[in-house]
Amino acid sequence: MPMDDSCPVCRTADIVCAKWTLLLIRDLSEGHTRFCELERSLAGISPRTLSLRLRALEDEGIVERQTFPEVPPRVEYALTEKGLALLPIVEDMRDYGSRWLDADCATEPERALDVAVA
Repeated sequence: MPMDDSCPVCRTADIVCAKWTLLLIRDLSEGHTRFCELERSLAGISPRTLSLRLRALEDEGIVERQTFPEVPPRVEYALTEKGLALLPIVEDMRDYGSRWLDADCATEPERALDVAVA
């Protein structure tokens, strides 16, 4: 079935339903994060896939990349305002999983959610 570009649910799903995307957003909700930290927290993601997902999220304006002029170069990623607006979706998924799927998540970014909601 073709995507309906006029439907906000379809357009949002097109972005957030890509594999690893919501987990990246969850991890980035804790603040500025380096590539290697994301790679460690997302067990099973390949460096290529992580790089592609981060680039796609940058293109959408959800993630910003900051490069520091150091040797060796340091790169950090963070959610933009547009990215922070997705945190209620992540929180609702956490609540659903806890209530209906007996799932427990070790990563609970309360600080970032408080900032996003405020």
